[in-house]
Amino acid sequence: MKSTLLSFFAAAAALLLIPDSASAHHGWAAFKSEPASLITFKGTVKEFHFMNPHSVLEFEVKDDKGQIQSWEGELTSNTNLAPRGWTAASIEEKEVITIIGYPAKSGAHAMRVTKIVLSNGKELKVGLER
Repeated sequence: MKSTLLSFFAAAAALLLIPDSASAHHGWAAFKSEPASLITFKGTVKEFHFMNPHSVLEFEVKDDKGQIQSWEGELTSNTNLAPRGWTAASIEEKEVITIIGYPAKSGAHAMRVTKIVLSNGKELKVGLER
């Protein structure tokens, strides 16, 4: 009885010490959200990470001077994208795509992706349709 009670309290204490990942989620606070701040790029895919808590698209674009810049686009999780038809193979390495979204408030080469159009013209659904 004593060891069962001790095991119960040890398990309860362990559960209380596990951090709650949902409360640490930043959402989209790091990105601008005003419609006037939307940016559009035509870029070449370096990598696509279909994962939680955010899927990530790494891509390259040319700036005004013709220099290549590396950018990172955050999307929602793979569990939110999958019902919209996404898979890990939805975006292929070296594919040229159009990426639309909100830039990082910090000025970093990062954005919250709101729309992707593949080279064949097909639009990949990112969020809930209105």
